[in-house]
Amino acid sequence: MISDYILVVEDDEQIAHFLVASLSAAKHLPKLAKSLEEANKCLAENTPKLMILDLGLPDGDGKDLIQQVRKQYDFPIIVLSARQEEQEKIVALNEGADDYLSKPFNVQELLARINVCLRRTQKMSMRDQCYQYKDLLIDISAGLVKLKDNEIHLSPIEHKLLMLLATKPGKIFSQRQLLSEIWGSEYVDDTHYLRIHMGRLRAKIEKVSSEPEYLLTELG
Repeated sequence: MISDYILVVEDDEQIAHFLVASLSAAKHLPKLAKSLEEANKCLAENTPKLMILDLGLPDGDGKDLIQQVRKQYDFPIIVLSARQEEQEKIVALNEGADDYLSKPFNVQELLARINVCLRRTQKMSMRDQCYQYKDLLIDISAGLVKLKDNEIHLSPIEHKLLMLLATKPGKIFSQRQLLSEIWGSEYVDDTHYLRIHMGRLRAKIEKVSSEPEYLLTELG
């Protein structure tokens, strides 16, 4: 059962207090865990709607928790970490984080990212591997895509790309992640492949490709 709280996993007393106060002021219900052990206890009791996670915790690395959570849960994970190296961000996103914000951070930006994650996960519902949002139906198990009850015929690449995105509604994928998953690790720098196929995919399912409803782009 998914409850209405946000799990904050942070061991720094000052930052933890600030996060809890800021989330409460924004009408969210925060619950604090100061270690991986405490976070696991919270998860066992009740599933949160979102998790804010520090990577440097007293009893381990937060990336291990991301990996563990993704084996069972689909709720959004926003990493909030002092680690600013590009590789740290890539690894965290590849493990299953939805977003990554470096410390020091702007609380208004964090709240905006929380709202984006929650909006996206609420927009699309899953029933037996079927995702429905507005006029778009994606049936993962059958491999079917329908728009206004009309089946959309996709190329193998377009199909694979859409199915990958649909398995994690609301998740932000980096270009390198998508290129690696669809084409292979040797293509991670060939961003023109992604632009071309995403353009074709949008042309088939969006009313106006330049104003997408289903396949959104997060700049940066």
